Amino acid sequence: MNERIIELTDFSPKDFWGPQDTHLDILKKLYPKIKIVTRGSLLKVYGDPEILDEFEKSFDRLLKYFIRYNRIDENIIERLVLDSAPTSLPSDDILVHGVSGKLIKAITPNQQRLVKFVEKNDMVFAIGPAGTGKTYTGVALAVRALKNKEVKRIILTRPAVEAGENLGFLPGDMKEKLDPYMQPLYDALRDMLPPQTLDDYILKGVIQIAPLAFMRGRTLDNAFVILDEAQNTTHSQMKMFLTRMGKHAKFIITGDPGQIDLPRKVSSGLKEALYILKDVEGIGMLYLDDKDIVRHKLVKKIVEAYKISEERPDRMSIDELKKMEG
Repeated sequence: MNERIIELTDFSPKDFWGPQDTHLDILKKLYPKIKIVTRGSLLKVYGDPEILDEFEKSFDRLLKYFIRYNRIDENIIERLVLDSAPTSLPSDDILVHGVSGKLIKAITPNQQRLVKFVEKNDMVFAIGPAGTGKTYTGVALAVRALKNKEVKRIILTRPAVEAGENLGFLPGDMKEKLDPYMQPLYDALRDMLPPQTLDDYILKGVIQIAPLAFMRGRTLDNAFVILDEAQNTTHSQMKMFLTRMGKHAKFIITGDPGQIDLPRKVSSGLKEALYILKDVEGIGMLYLDDKDIVRHKLVKKIVEAYKISEERPDRMSIDELKKMEG
């Protein structure tokens, strides 16, 4: 009796086999003449060479489908195993097939332009107000690149605690201190990767979520890197981050110049970078606006109201308003 060994990589075996190994049971029924045994991430198959060859081809189709769509069920397994034709053709505008079949797409014209910018340039600045999908689209592009084996890891970073990164006074260990500031990045990833797969990726360092200070001294090769909330970087932080770029890397820098939390006398590293690098070939700069807001309809109205207020020549400062209230 011949033996074949297949290693399950790039995802959690528990997610692939389903609850109580139901998907494994289906395969055993479809291939009664071979013996199928699982050991962690390894699949061992025993039988005659001809049947094992057939099984490997069918199983490879099944793996590719699961990696792309994040799901399989009994009908899909039967169709992929019994029929060599694909169950469906992928749509070009879908970035990632997320959890529970959720389709992650670039919705607005500028989000679609962001996809093209990233395909064309190794470094892209995506600038715009809250809710325009800058970070979410960036994370989807990173997950797609990882799934397509274009990169070996995803690195997501942002300035913590109003760019000062003074975390010592907060309770808990380092992860507990940082998680509140990294939550938007976790939220996006949870839409796109099954929980066990995401946990495994983080544990193995395939996905790294860390404050900007942790980037110092590193060279980021074969990585898709996103700097979020970049408006809260200082000059030295931004320069440090941009010069971390290694070989075969993609960088996306997102930010909203209208929401700078830095002290008044400190210049935003994002604003400086946009000016200094505006003519550098290979760097793309995309500006999203109110039309790209995809959150609750009130968010767009709030952004517009603040914009009008800030442009008024008779606009009162916060200090003046406080004096009036006092």
